[in-house]
Amino acid sequence: MALLGSPAWAQTRIATVDMRKLFDDYYKTKAARAVLDAQKADMEKEHANMVEDWKKQKDDYQTTLASASDQAVSTDEREKRKKLAEDKLKQVKKSEEGLVDYERSAQSTYQDQISRVHDKVIEEIRSVLEAKARSAGYALVLDVAAVGANGIPIVLYHNNTDSDLTQAILEQLNATAPPEAAKAPEKQPEKKTDKKRP
Repeated sequence: MALLGSPAWAQTRIATVDMRKLFDDYYKTKAARAVLDAQKADMEKEHANMVEDWKKQKDDYQTTLASASDQAVSTDEREKRKKLAEDKLKQVKKSEEGLVDYERSAQSTYQDQISRVHDKVIEEIRSVLEAKARSAGYALVLDVAAVGANGIPIVLYHNNTDSDLTQAILEQLNATAPPEAAKAPEKQPEKKTDKKRP
């Protein structure tokens, strides 16, 4: 309390930013998310193909195993089919292992990419933020979007006026955005199709 009431603290200039808004509205974040979404879709497609192949192999194994019990064929033929079923079972197990490995590897790769993108974007935002705060003479910048471990906002009150740097930083971050990234998608007016005819 003594520290907060000291003249030095009273003269400290404090600014605020909304880091969630900066992160979400930065054009590089949006571009990275589009790339990550495409990669995730490719991974899911590959996974679906692997699952489909595994199911086919499993069905093929079940069919071959059932045919090995067919009493209408000779004993030698049943033994051949039984041996073939054993080979197919090995293929099924191998496919299962490959599927599990792919799931683990794909998930790890995707999470690593998300982490790298997150860290890079935050680093760029902080670089601009620090330069802006320093040039404006602020000694401290608080993130009004930050939430503590208990779910309570860290900044309980702030007067969102001239001391909030969010918009200025966001404009600087997006100043180099390519034209297609800078344009916000226009919302088309909905056509009314439920008009009653006279």
